[in-house]
Amino acid sequence: MSGYIWNQAMETMDYDQLRALQGRRLVECVSRIDGTVPYYTKKMRAAGLEPGDIRGIDDLSRLPFTDKEDMRENYPYGTFAVPMSEIVRVHASSGTTGKQKVVGYTQQDIDIWSECCCRALAATGMTRDDILHVAYGYG
Repeated sequence: MSGYIWNQAMETMDYDQLRALQGRRLVECVSRIDGTVPYYTKKMRAAGLEPGDIRGIDDLSRLPFTDKEDMRENYPYGTFAVPMSEIVRVHASSGTTGKQKVVGYTQQDIDIWSECCCRALAATGMTRDDILHVAYGYG
C-alpha cells in the first residue's frame, strides 16, 4: 500500500519556500528563548552568538546543542521557555542513569507533534480507518 498526503500545502511545498519557512521559524525560536531562558542565553553567549547572528536555516550548525547532561544540570524546569501555566503535558525519563530528563509541552507543541505524526503515518499508508497500537514503555 502506498502512502498518501496528509497536508497538501506543507508536504508539497516548493523546496525554496520550505527553506524560507524553516529559516523564519528558526529565527523566531532563537529570538524567543534569548533572555527568556537563562540557560540558553548563557549557552549562546558562550558560543559567541547573539540572536541576530542567526538569520536562517544555514546558521543552524552555529547553534550550540543541548545534551542529556545539560538537561540534568537544569533539572527540572530550567530549559523551559514558557511559564509553567502554559505547560499542558510533561514527559520525563525514568532517571535510571542519573536525574530524570524532563520535557514540557504546550498545547501548540502537542498540536505540532500530532500533525507530524499524522504526516509520517499517512506516508506509510495508514488512514483514519486504521488502528494504531502504541506499545511504548513509559519508564
